Amino acid sequence: MQPNHPYVGLWVTDDGHVRHELLPNGRYVEARGRRERAYLGRYEVTGTHIEYWDDTGFTADGDFVDPDTLHHGGMVLRRQPGDSTSGR
Repeated sequence: MQPNHPYVGLWVTDDGHVRHELLPNGRYVEARGRRERAYLGRYEVTGTHIEYWDDTGFTADGDFVDPDTLHHGGMVLRRQPGDSTSGR
């Protein structure tokens, strides 16, 4: 179980193509374009750094540069306000 941290929620690229949902249970769901559940896996946040482990074995990481901006894999994702979108 991922401890509570301020980054749980939905993160989206400016063009809306990539969407990461960081769930409070330490799991994530990544959507790409029309593929709503393109990638699933777990994550851990340490300070402002995030590590991802996809269920297929792929790994990635990123950094939160401020409370509303995530740099990940050459992309910039921004926090989306509102409720969690889990269960898509």
